Amino acid sequence: MIPATPRYIFIRGLTRDGRAFRPSDWSERLAGAMSSFRPGGGGAGQGRGGYIGYSPYCVPRIVDGVKCVMVDERLRGLEPMAWDFVINFARDNGLELAEAQRLPDGSFGPLAPFK
Repeated sequence: MIPATPRYIFIRGLTRDGRAFRPSDWSERLAGAMSSFRPGGGGAGQGRGGYIGYSPYCVPRIVDGVKCVMVDERLRGLEPMAWDFVINFARDNGLELAEAQRLPDGSFGPLAPFK
């Protein structure tokens, strides 16, 4: 089931002991691996509209100076295996998980621990 107001899960590039996760481009690599999960499935080779880029469901970001990957919870309903992959990546590597909702102005509410 796809939520009406999706949450966004932020995988923060900090380990349980507070160190920056390595390699330094981990967020771009993870988001790149998820790039094919996009509305309509598009991407490279999809005609004039085809391009190489990140999926809107899994995007690298920097939040408060920390590299993150922002994962749209709608991915869970669209492709459960992809959702499990990114969440398990975070858990297996001891990375912080936080959640927030997008506000009407397009910004995000405060990050809260993700359970």
